[in-house]
Amino acid sequence: MTAEHNPAPLISVVVPVHDEAGAAVPLAREIADAFAGRSYEMIFVDDASRDATLAELRAAMAELPALRVLSHGTNAGQSRAVRTGVLAARAPVVVTMDGDGQNPPADAPRLVDALLAAPADVGLVGGRRAKRQDSQAKRQASIWANRIRRRLLGDDADDTGCGLKAFRRDVFLRLPYFDHIHRYLPALMIREGFRNQYLDVDHRHRETGQSKYTNWGRLRASFSDLLGVMWLKTRSRRPGAISEF
Repeated sequence: MTAEHNPAPLISVVVPVHDEAGAAVPLAREIADAFAGRSYEMIFVDDASRDATLAELRAAMAELPALRVLSHGTNAGQSRAVRTGVLAARAPVVVTMDGDGQNPPADAPRLVDALLAAPADVGLVGGRRAKRQDSQAKRQASIWANRIRRRLLGDDADDTGCGLKAFRRDVFLRLPYFDHIHRYLPALMIREGFRNQYLDVDHRHRETGQSKYTNWGRLRASFSDLLGVMWLKTRSRRPGAISEF
């Protein structure tokens, strides 16, 4: 049966992928193991890969009944792929993780459980990479970027670069969309009047492929993004309690 004819799941796992042949399908299998026995679907969004990623995922659909595969006609970036997946998601709770396999899916159910147990004003439970398996240069760049972002935006996140997050779908769709929004979700959740929680998660070495980002590329994008999010914060006014009569 197609996803449209199945009962709506409780959890949608959204994974953006670009040129992740050899990594995407093993990751999908790990997700299936992590969420076995739960009401879930997983949505892999192929962002116009140039390798065999899409073909491998389509072949795996026969093996993994919870797997849905969406494909961009042109490369649009990680944030657009996440948004494509969230728009297609049928569950009220969305989990995102990076397609390179560095986020262990086994940690994802803990984030979901924390979100489901939290008060309604908690919009996001984010992963915090406790033992990050990246180069020293990449770790140092992230430390400084997080310090600058927190000082300028006043958010409460130590690690916005961790792709493993659980959030309420309806809250995410209230947020203003822009490229690289996935790095500013905590600040935008606060702007919308919601709180964030964080849990330590594991992090693994990349086994296949290569990173799509460089430190210089992140720096260039981050500067304009920071200015934009700072502006968005100044243009927000909250209505307080809303009553219906």
